[in-house]
Amino acid sequence: MITLKLLCFGITKEMVGGFEKTIDLPEKSSVADLLVSLKTQYPELVKLNSLRVAVNEEYAEDSLVLNHRDEVVLIPPVSGG
Repeated sequence: MITLKLLCFGITKEMVGGFEKTIDLPEKSSVADLLVSLKTQYPELVKLNSLRVAVNEEYAEDSLVLNHRDEVVLIPPVSGG
């Protein structure tokens, strides 16, 4: 089992009920596995048309394998003007 620190920005903070969470996943889980788990636990996340993930301050591909104590950031779509 690995434990991740999850930071949520923008609308994702409201969707998961806070800025910072701790998430446990099986060893050798990928970013894609994390997203499936999060969307199951927090169904509101499914409504986002895009959601970027950063791991340890770098954008991550879905195939990236996560490690114990990684810091994962959810970055929602941004609009501005």
